[in-house]
Amino acid sequence: MELYKKLAAVKCFSRKELSIITGSEGAADWYIRSYSEKGYIERVRRDLYAVISLETGQPIPNRYQIASHLSDDSYVSHHSALEYYGYANQVFYTLFFSTEKKVRPFSYDGIDYQPIGFHGTVGVIDTTEGVRVTSLERTVIDCISDFKNAGGIEELLRCLELIPFLSHDKLLEALEIYNCGKLYQKTGYILEFFKNEMYLSESFFCECEKHISGSKSYLFEKKKDFILHKRWKLFAPKDLRSITDKGIYRDAV
Repeated sequence: MELYKKLAAVKCFSRKELSIITGSEGAADWYIRSYSEKGYIERVRRDLYAVISLETGQPIPNRYQIASHLSDDSYVSHHSALEYYGYANQVFYTLFFSTEKKVRPFSYDGIDYQPIGFHGTVGVIDTTEGVRVTSLERTVIDCISDFKNAGGIEELLRCLELIPFLSHDKLLEALEIYNCGKLYQKTGYILEFFKNEMYLSESFFCECEKHISGSKSYLFEKKKDFILHKRWKLFAPKDLRSITDKGIYRDAV
């Protein structure tokens, strides 16, 4: 059972990784067949296997560890990253991950794994738990850029209410990835409501102002009660917190 112990320590693995451990591709194929029949491992998707606990009969790797092993560059992102950090208002049964490789959506152990557009690995960190995930600051910027994969605007705002601190520099680093004036507008407008709670300095917002586009835009689909926020050249609710107070934009993405 020495091999099983080694595999249990890595939690999930590919055929290539098993070949390195066993010393040959032939041996790896033999163990995959043998361990699958015995219930020691389970196929997650093509060329990815999860080790099964002999005590509980359940997969040892969690959803975040599995998503981090879907390709050489895959990482947990958007709302799933907020869940990983413990700042999500709701827990979804969809795991959002990003990769440059072509990985189709699939389901495993009650979780739907959904790939999202890849925006590079800047701000992606490797944890000691074997999880590759966007930093909190990168996660926030990704979610502001894409309300849909953040669970909608109301869910995102409720998540932001839980975050105690964000790094000025890391936020700007994440914004540079997109190099989008509208995203600077949206970020400045949204985070300005949380600047005291997150300890964001005025210099951060001044930097955002430098990059906004010359044209006016909307936070999301136009609503009757939107007003123009001149600093951000953005049409949006007068008070952003009214969205969570009243739940009036629950479906806004």
